[in-house]
Amino acid sequence: MRYLFLNIFMFLYMVTAGNFIDTKETNTETENGVKTESTTEVKTEAAPTVTPAATETETSSAKMVEMGTMTASWYGPGFHGRTTANGEVYDQMALTAAHKELPFGTMLLVTNPRNGRSAFVRINDRGPYINGRDLDLSQGTATALKMIKRGVIEVKVEEVILPIKFSPSLSSR
Repeated sequence: MRYLFLNIFMFLYMVTAGNFIDTKETNTETENGVKTESTTEVKTEAAPTVTPAATETETSSAKMVEMGTMTASWYGPGFHGRTTANGEVYDQMALTAAHKELPFGTMLLVTNPRNGRSAFVRINDRGPYINGRDLDLSQGTATALKMIKRGVIEVKVEEVILPIKFSPSLSSR
């Protein structure tokens, strides 16, 4: 079930990013003149080589690399509407996260082991800047994981490696 949800999420995310679909148009004759048909092709490239921290799980559409547990906190209200480290405007209710070193655009599956709730997040900012913390989750992610009251928890983290290369950059919209 988790992988079905992952596949649906990845497809929707890629479609909204707008960079992975190549549409070609061809003309065909009809009795009224010219009819335009659209053909959609998905561009694919091999997934990058990754040295796993623990275990890899591969599906036909994604590879999950376990990164272990991390200490996560959340941030939101004071930063909403400000510019993040990657240049986006921060939306506290979006499913995003900050990490000190992971590349921007890295997709993670973050799970709260206390209740089993999970959320897919995208790294779009730098932080946290408090010793002992590894991830700063958006308020939307913290709400999805039901960790708002606790504030800081240990989470299980898996990197989601997509088989289709795309870039959800601001310049492509």
